[in-house]
Amino acid sequence: MCAYHMRLSGVAAFVLLLMLLLLLLYAVHRWRNPRCSGRLPPGSMGLPLVGETLEFFSPEASLDVPRFVRHRLERYGPIFKTSLVGHPVVVSADEELNYMVFQQEGQLFQSWYPDSFVEILGRDNVGEQQGAMFKYLKNMVLRYFGPESLRESSMLRDVEHAVSSSLCTWSTLPAVELKEAVSTMVFDLSANKLLDLEPSRSKILRKSFFDFVRGLISFPLYLPGTAYYSCMKGRQSAMEVLQEVLEERKRSVQVLEAGEGAMETARRHGGDFLDLVIQEITKEKPVVTDRMALDLMFVLLFASFHTTSLALTLAVKLLADHPRVLEELTVEHETIRKARHGSDGITWMEYKSMTFTSQVINETVRLANIAPGIFRKALKDIRFKGFTIPAGWGVMVCPPAVHLNPVIYPDPLIFNPTRFKDKPEIDRGSRHFMAFGGGLRSCVGADFSKLQMSIFLHFLVTRYRWKSLGGGKTVRNPGLEFPDGYHIQIRHWN
Repeated sequence: MCAYHMRLSGVAAFVLLLMLLLLLLYAVHRWRNPRCSGRLPPGSMGLPLVGETLEFFSPEASLDVPRFVRHRLERYGPIFKTSLVGHPVVVSADEELNYMVFQQEGQLFQSWYPDSFVEILGRDNVGEQQGAMFKYLKNMVLRYFGPESLRESSMLRDVEHAVSSSLCTWSTLPAVELKEAVSTMVFDLSANKLLDLEPSRSKILRKSFFDFVRGLISFPLYLPGTAYYSCMKGRQSAMEVLQEVLEERKRSVQVLEAGEGAMETARRHGGDFLDLVIQEITKEKPVVTDRMALDLMFVLLFASFHTTSLALTLAVKLLADHPRVLEELTVEHETIRKARHGSDGITWMEYKSMTFTSQVINETVRLANIAPGIFRKALKDIRFKGFTIPAGWGVMVCPPAVHLNPVIYPDPLIFNPTRFKDKPEIDRGSRHFMAFGGGLRSCVGADFSKLQMSIFLHFLVTRYRWKSLGGGKTVRNPGLEFPDGYHIQIRHWN
């Protein structure tokens, strides 16, 4: 009897194991063959849960289209499916689909990013807002960083002062790691204009953001020692500082208003962006919550210094590697400088006359491709060129695949600013140029970034000369990085 029960138990265990194996095989089959009411684009969903995430994050020492995308474009064509950090995603290098994604915001698509990325930028960040709320927050930012505000405010003078003082300091040093130096310069300027921070607190906040950026585009594994863990700890530290600053300003405003009135309050504070935020969250019926305000300031600080510093570092390296382009850029700025009357700083008219500079900036950000992907989510089943994008799936528009397409940009890896000559539509974004996004969600800080880059290049080429000392290697991971930095020596020349 005992032997019979043992055999019976063995059979039961075998049947259970077989059932588990069949369930596992079924789950793998379902993962690799998602349900769809039509025909899915070609591609692979990779491993269960992990998908093709590990390949997506694999580094590559090149400015070319990331290997992950390049290999799949060669195999599947301009539209393919994959799975990233647990989400089914359709990747698009098709200009018509990209255009539709940007133009059909709110109808067929909505802004979306994988959960791990949302955790990094905050659940209430502006990218997560939809419809009227997104437009409200966007208009808030444009009131301060839009072209009209930049022209009318002291922003140009403040940028000029930050650039000239930084370059003067760097010229006294034996060597400068440009990426970190430019990041510091841009961050301190942005922190001052956003929050009116004193240098000591700005330094603390800057360190938190540097920690945050190091793990920004990394595999989302929240364990001590990982880049993602460092990123989230950096975010936590930064948010604590921002929370303190917000509460202090609210108390300060309450005290001043009680004793002096709102007009005197506005006069005493410099009119920074935080003042605008305080006005919004202290309204009788506020639309913006404290959490939304904090996430908004966090994203603005991140975007203003991270993207601009990367683009400027790459621009300086590209100019050093292409002396003819540097010579033409120098001629433009020397002409502006010599025509200037007196010792006054750069005027708005001079800034807008920097035509070749604008071409250099556009060509730099085209090659930089700082955003490796722009994400949206399908709101309904969408049929396009015989394929179906199921409702709820992510869509990743891939700027590098467009910016480095030889059909659109001949010799795409060659630094050639004149390819943007006589293309004014580029400044507003187009099907072929999406360095600053596209559609309703084009970058609200684009004008501020271009202003900083233009003024920096003006002072650099008219007053200084520099030489490369080491580093400068670029890596995609999949975002742009300078793993060894870019070390230069800079000296005052004129």
